[in-house]
Amino acid sequence: MNVVSNISVKCDIALVGLKDVYDPEIGLNVVDLGLIYEIEFEEEEKKTICNMTLTSQFCPMGESIVENVRQSLQTSFPDYSIEVNLTFEPPWDYERISESGREFLNG
Repeated sequence: MNVVSNISVKCDIALVGLKDVYDPEIGLNVVDLGLIYEIEFEEEEKKTICNMTLTSQFCPMGESIVENVRQSLQTSFPDYSIEVNLTFEPPWDYERISESGREFLNG
């Protein structure tokens, strides 16, 4: 789980909230799945930008997951505008899953 951010304290707050956003097909949250690549904060504009991916470009729950990420960030930062960008570069792979995520999946 390597999330890039320009403000680590705010990123930690965002990640706590995002742990409540699950991929319903896998049953694991987007943080432990390694779907969150970057969370940037533009303080002057009061804007949060999240770059994330999905396990597959063809994920049938993709729109729902992205919207749940947006809602989670809006809850964590109610005074900020939220932008969630979906990217497949680099492509997601199993190595992005956190240690606890791997234990959950293998358990």
